[in-house]
Order: sequence, then structure tokens, then C-alpha cells
Amino acid sequence: MLKTIGKVGNSQGLIFDAALRELTGLKAGDQVNITVHDGGSIVITPMAPTVEATEAGDRARRLIERNNEVFRRLA
Repeated sequence: MLKTIGKVGNSQGLIFDAALRELTGLKAGDQVNITVHDGGSIVITPMAPTVEATEAGDRARRLIERNNEVFRRLA
């Protein structure tokens, strides 16, 4: 998923849009751990598991079904 860093007040940040929130189960106020690896890759890990693998798969399928036409046009 390609995201763009944007201006948020006097800071910069990533917006967790509806699709990303649905896939991750994260919501405002949730705590995450940020890890920066060699080479600059960033990993965002929820402090407590919020979505089981099967639930994440179900959410992804629903997202794809709802946005099937958009994904088809983007392909």
C-alpha cells in the first residue's frame, strides 16, 4: 500500500484511512511500537494484538469486494 507523508499541524504524519484502519483494526488512541531498521525501513506494531490472522483475512476480502471496481481500474 503506497502512502504519502502529509502535514498534520506543525508535524508530518501518515493518515490511516478507512481501508488501512479496517485491515489493521487500529483506531485513534491505540498504542503502537515504532521500530526503525537499518536502511530506514519502519515497522509499526500494535502494543496488543487487535486482529487475529483470520479476522484480518476476512477484513481484507470484504475491502476487496467493496472496492473491486476501483482496484480493477487501478491495475
